[in-house]
Amino acid sequence: MPAQPAILTFFDEPTFTVTYLVADPETGAAAVIDPVLDYDQAAARIGSTSVEAILAAAEARGWRIEMVLETHAHADHLSGAKLIAARTGAWIGTGALITQVQAVFAPMFGADDLLPEGRDFDRLLHDGEVLPLGTLAFAVMHTPGHTASCMSFRIADAVFIGDTLFMPDYGTARTDFPGGDAHALYRSIRRLLALPDATRLFLCHDYKGPGRSEFAWETTVGVQRRENVQAHDGVNEAAFVALRQARDATLAPPRLLLPSIQVNIRAGRLPPIDAHGVQVLRLPLKAGDPLAATLLS
Repeated sequence: MPAQPAILTFFDEPTFTVTYLVADPETGAAAVIDPVLDYDQAAARIGSTSVEAILAAAEARGWRIEMVLETHAHADHLSGAKLIAARTGAWIGTGALITQVQAVFAPMFGADDLLPEGRDFDRLLHDGEVLPLGTLAFAVMHTPGHTASCMSFRIADAVFIGDTLFMPDYGTARTDFPGGDAHALYRSIRRLLALPDATRLFLCHDYKGPGRSEFAWETTVGVQRRENVQAHDGVNEAAFVALRQARDATLAPPRLLLPSIQVNIRAGRLPPIDAHGVQVLRLPLKAGDPLAATLLS
């Protein structure tokens, strides 16, 4: 049987986010996928508890964290990538089209410090690249739709698929963010579901489907093909797009959308200190009605 990676899972229930520590057991080379930086929105306070748990787990096993992989610029949690890189010397990588995401959001947050585009990421990854991890390797798969830059990372019989799919009882990712595309998501899903049925799929989030009491984040291609409520075999592209767009129209913005995006397009780096010596997150205002709009003029 081909060598398999060791996989440890860290679930952040406040943001329903799953982080993975993946290692080659033979050499101890390890990668972190989608790490979380703790963030108390009410107190405007960041913390490192989630990152420290990952670092401690790697140290206890003698693993060396060599890379931090972001499946996309998340809209629901702040990334802990920079903190892990600072502690371990690991490089940070994400999809090359993160530059498109930055181009949309940088003006909203006055993020001039992003120039040149993509500079906070050590590597901008492309479809088909191979990332060695000891005696194993990740194959990079561009799986856009939720965002333009979404990537999945395949290693042996495991694929880390970000927000492309959720557990079968919950369906698929939303596509209503700037750069999202329901047609592209359908094609990305079909690409993933063309892999062998036994291929394990590791998800970035779980929100528990109707009637399910336990969180879950691992499934298989075969189960998804049979049971995914939005994208099972037999659902064609037109039907999926209609369903996905109707569902998206009912969704509220993620609770941490504005704090998350401005940090995550910087690979987890916080915004620069302002002229008053304060490090701040920006919350651009929009008016919900004509009277309120008079305050923004």
